[in-house]
Amino acid sequence: MRVKAEFLDSFESYLRENLPSVEGFHPHFSKAYQEIILAGGKRFRPLLLLSVVHTCAPSLMKNAYPVALGLEMLHTYSLIHDDLPAMDDADLRRGETTLHVAYDEVTAILVGDALNTDAFCQISQAPLSAETRIELVQALAQNGGSGGMVIGQAIDCEFEDKRLSQKELEFLHTNKTARLIAASLLMGAIICDLDAKSRDNIYSFGLKLGLLFQIQDDIIDATSSAEAEGKPTGNDEHKNSFVNLLGLEEAIQYKEDFIKSLNDELNTLDKKLADELDHIVKEYFNG
Repeated sequence: MRVKAEFLDSFESYLRENLPSVEGFHPHFSKAYQEIILAGGKRFRPLLLLSVVHTCAPSLMKNAYPVALGLEMLHTYSLIHDDLPAMDDADLRRGETTLHVAYDEVTAILVGDALNTDAFCQISQAPLSAETRIELVQALAQNGGSGGMVIGQAIDCEFEDKRLSQKELEFLHTNKTARLIAASLLMGAIICDLDAKSRDNIYSFGLKLGLLFQIQDDIIDATSSAEAEGKPTGNDEHKNSFVNLLGLEEAIQYKEDFIKSLNDELNTLDKKLADELDHIVKEYFNG
């Protein structure tokens, strides 16, 4: 995969060379903290951020790595908490045993808490202007907190086994999943100092891309195995998923229609950036 080789290999090297550690005499906290970051995953959000920077301001790529790491740290915290017994009670994530199973629930909660706050420290120390760093922190906080991912997760948990309308389902997943994906693109645009209209357009595209990501995830949960995906599947029967609401065949068609609608959003972007993002859509979503 060209995109993955070009951006994610270099980011992965940076992550390993700058892997945060936790001082103290706790027997396993630092180990658990590092293991969950190194467990990998798609690194989809850093990819989006770095794709924007590489296309629009390639000289700032190295400056953007700490921001991409902070973004991945916040996303990782959300996965740890999502897997907790109080939420999804999952025993597998990124092909590895979840932290509350491998260690204990207290460790998992506190590693998640640490990653959440450390993410912003990571961004605050990036070699960028103070104004840019403040904008980046604000974008991530607005989309990752109560105005985005957290309220989406709260709704998801509250309405298990309670059928939502399609409009309510889209609201849920726009917040739980799409806003952080949109923020990834927006943060790349902030690093590149793109104008306000360009930022609005790329964020709008990101919201649709994030919903597409969730639709595909719901389809995968219904059709794939835990071994193939590195996390539990067939686990959404109590959830408000697009497959549960629409049925599998209609969800697949909805995904295809969503991919087509992204073309309209791409047309609002700079052509070079649109081409790069179109390439990502095709590689990740088989468009």
